[in-house]
Order: sequence, then C-alpha cells, then structure tokens
Amino acid sequence: MSTAETGDVTGTKDKDYNLIWFTEQCLSNALRLETYVQDAERDGDGELAELFRKAQSDSRKGAERGKALLAARMGG
Repeated sequence: MSTAETGDVTGTKDKDYNLIWFTEQCLSNALRLETYVQDAERDGDGELAELFRKAQSDSRKGAERGKALLAARMGG
C-alpha cells in the first residue's frame, strides 16, 4: 500500500494541492516579510530591510503566478 496521497482522501490531486499550497505560502511569506522589513527599518538597518523587501517582492510574484495559474485551471 502506498503512503502517497493522490487525491483519494482529500479529493484534490497532488499537483493541484501543491499549487494551492505554494500560492498560500507565497502570500503568507509576503505578509511575514513586512514585519521583518519594519523591524530592520526600526533598527536602522537599511541593507537588511532591502533584502527583506526583495524577498517580499519575489514572494508576491510567486503568489501572482500561482493565482493566475489557479484561475486559468479553474476556468476563471
């Protein structure tokens, strides 16, 4: 018996679940990084704040790509 979930339990294929998970994680990461940017700015560390801003931008891009792919696959 395989231990891999293929959609039998959740009703969602792994690849679809993975896309949903990825999108949610990108969105969550963008939110978390906002706190990190503010912490760095409060401590006067512009270099660190810029690193977190770049990471936040990348997370937003990932979320946007994930949302677009979800929408296309859901027919919306």
